[in-house]
Amino acid sequence: MIWCSILGVLPLTMLLPYANLFWTTVLSVLVGLGLASAFPAILVFAQELVPGRVGMISGLFFGFAFGMGGIGAAILGRIADATSILFVYKICAYLPAIGLLAGFLPSMSQRPLRISKEVQ
Repeated sequence: MIWCSILGVLPLTMLLPYANLFWTTVLSVLVGLGLASAFPAILVFAQELVPGRVGMISGLFFGFAFGMGGIGAAILGRIADATSILFVYKICAYLPAIGLLAGFLPSMSQRPLRISKEVQ
């Protein structure tokens, strides 16, 4: 699910710098939906990596996501001021390729199944 949603939007983001206003709107909505669909799967995956710390992991993920979004917006704004908005569009077109790092995620099939004490 993580691979499909993150890398599935890569071709759409690659088209964004070359689209007119109408298609930019359509592509932006599709990219947003695709990336947003990965977030619950990533969050559950992280919660399974650290069992018993559901609240901590959720807080870290939401805090990290909002914090990095703010920092990224500031950096891209600075780049847009120094160059052009088209250059920023071209940079953002390649950002979903960072999703290739998902290949380094640990495999959940190799972990032993933990049964909580409440279930027993």
